[in-house]
Amino acid sequence: MSISGRERTRVLALANQKGGVGKTTTAINLGTALAAVGENVLIIDLDPQGNASTGLGIDQRPVSTFDVLNGQATLAEARVDTHVPRLSIAPGTIDLMAFEREATSSGGKHYRLRDCLAAMIAGEDTENSTTYVLIDCPPSLNLLTVNALAAADAVLVPLQCEFFALEGLAQLLDTVEEIRVRLNPKLQIHGVVLTMFDQRTSLSEQVVEDVRRVLGDKVYTTVIPRNVRVAESPSHGKPVLLYDYRCTGSQAYIRLASEVIERERRMRAA
Repeated sequence: MSISGRERTRVLALANQKGGVGKTTTAINLGTALAAVGENVLIIDLDPQGNASTGLGIDQRPVSTFDVLNGQATLAEARVDTHVPRLSIAPGTIDLMAFEREATSSGGKHYRLRDCLAAMIAGEDTENSTTYVLIDCPPSLNLLTVNALAAADAVLVPLQCEFFALEGLAQLLDTVEEIRVRLNPKLQIHGVVLTMFDQRTSLSEQVVEDVRRVLGDKVYTTVIPRNVRVAESPSHGKPVLLYDYRCTGSQAYIRLASEVIERERRMRAA
């Protein structure tokens, strides 16, 4: 039995309304790690700050995700190849800040991204089809994030190892459930990845223990360490796997990619 394009392509939204939790860093480096093992990956930058684009060395952005959402361009036209083989990005720009205002006057505003993705996937040939789409959401639960959740198969939540790690997570999970009920019945929680873990502090250890106790097997086994090479790499326009493949941060993202793929296998088989 043949597999349709939509079944070949898995769409994961990386979401957390708190800023500074490693969401964009995770999108860039998870995408790179997936591409390194042979997946064809598209990152969709829905953050007006455009940090995912900058972090992959994309400075010139004549066509952006704002143009896509407004119907002025297709995703195929917006996507740009990166220095990483099999990894491309649809860049984000500051124009995205105007999306909520401009979208309110027309119908179907929650499904703009879903429809654009469907059109892109339908136009791809089987051999070169996109296998993973990672959507880098803004640090808020606004219409851009709702579009991402309405288009996604599952949500990946980066969670910083800090004292208030669980604060606000309940609101995000409530939003995911509301989207599942109202807009996207197939939406699932893919997993929670703990980021910026500092093994020198007992606080980080306590946060990991607390989050695993509350969320159980929703938390990935892999924990992303606080690592200076991870912090430096965006300023060079490179994922950390290209900047310093051997550092602890790179190796953690490789393990996370393996976990994501394994969870995908289990979720598809369920």
